[in-house]
Order: sequence, then C-alpha cells, then structure tokens
Amino acid sequence: MNRLEGKRSVVTGGARGIGYAIAEAFAREGSDVAILDCRDEDATRAARSLATGEVKTVAATVDVSQPKSVEAAFAQIQSAFGHIDILVNNAGIDTNSLVVDMPVSLWDEMMAVNLKGVFLCSKAALPGMIQRKWGRIINISSQLAHKGAAEMAHYAAAKAGVIGFTRSLAYEVIRDGITVNAICPGPIDTELFRNIPPLWRERKLAELPIGRAGRVDEIAPTAVLLASDEGSYYVGATLNPNGGDVMI
Repeated sequence: MNRLEGKRSVVTGGARGIGYAIAEAFAREGSDVAILDCRDEDATRAARSLATGEVKTVAATVDVSQPKSVEAAFAQIQSAFGHIDILVNNAGIDTNSLVVDMPVSLWDEMMAVNLKGVFLCSKAALPGMIQRKWGRIINISSQLAHKGAAEMAHYAAAKAGVIGFTRSLAYEVIRDGITVNAICPGPIDTELFRNIPPLWRERKLAELPIGRAGRVDEIAPTAVLLASDEGSYYVGATLNPNGGDVMI
C-alpha cells in the first residue's frame, strides 16, 4: 500500500475496463488520479467513485486522436494537479474486418486512436516530467501485437506500433529519470472484448492455454509495478499478462 503516495497519475480511457481498474489500483496506492475519457459523464462518474479524503480525482473529456483536444485536457489536469508524474495510455478502440474488405477510413481511425493517441498524450505529459527528472509512461498494447489475428490486421499493426514507440521513447528519456514501458494484455473480459463478434471471441478463447478471458484486476497490478519505484529498472520493456496466448 501507498507505493504511489504523493504521485499524480493520468489514465486515458480510464472510465471503464482495464483503464478504470488501473485508476482504482493507483488510487488505492495513494496516487491522485485524472480520468480521461471520450464521454464526459463516464469520466465524471469514474472520478467521483475513486475520490476519498486522501486521494484527489479529476475528470476530463478527450479525443486522444485530436491534438487540440489532448492539449486542452492536459492543460486542465496540470491546472488541477500542478504536474503529472504517471501517464497510462490506455484509450483504444477495437473493430473487425478482413484486409480485403477494410475501408481505408477504418484503418485510419484505428491508427489515429490506438497509435497516434499514444504519441499525442505522451508528448503532452513529457515536458513536465523532463523538467522534474522523474516520470512513468505506461502504454497498453496487446498480445496481438506479437502474434496477429485474422480480421484484426489494423488493430495488431497499431498495437505493434505502440511497442515500437515505447522502446524508442524509452531510449530518449531514461536519462531524464523517465521510464517508458508497455503492457500487452491477452483477451480481457471488458466491454471492448464483449463487443467483438461472438464467433471471433469464441475462437480466441478456445486458443488460450488458461481457458478463459482475463479479469481487469489481473492487469492492474502490472501497471502498479511499472508506476512505482519497484519498477525503476524496467526500461522499454513489454510485460505480457495474457493467459499464455503468447509465451515470451
């Protein structure tokens, strides 16, 4: 407990699923938490549910694919918190299509949210971290970045890009006291996963050695580790809580 006491964290896509579980775990560890989400009501509700006498929370609406939206949200958070210590880039979308049938717009949307959004939010958080010589950036990728999947080429490509971005940024900022790492969850029982077509979901679950989807509370401890001083020697790493879908 209290491994993040005195820290100020930002979790994008923090109103539900893995993002909310991470935000909740951070709050339990003593961090103030800002919830960023594309839906204002959801962000506000999530932030209120985590606020206590010891933990301050803030809600902000953001479209992570749009620079001006990201700039406005981070300005709001910095005004409320003073600075940002920890950023979790979790916001993302999930759609299905064979490449031969995929509209270019579907590909572009995936790259804008799942990859460009990681870049924009990291860019917004970095100046303050560099100035203070301390920071943690945790990017949520996917096990599909390692193995791919039919009908998910755009998703796997974006998530593989997140890993490449993570490693490259880690080289740039580690000497400034900032660690950058990625988490690659396997199939997790979230709204996003449940919205995938049932046949695809059933095939995926049948492949898993563990035989089931994961829970969000099985992912959050990895984020706590990477955010805390205990994770200080992880640099450009990719951690893989995925039920055995990819054994690395």
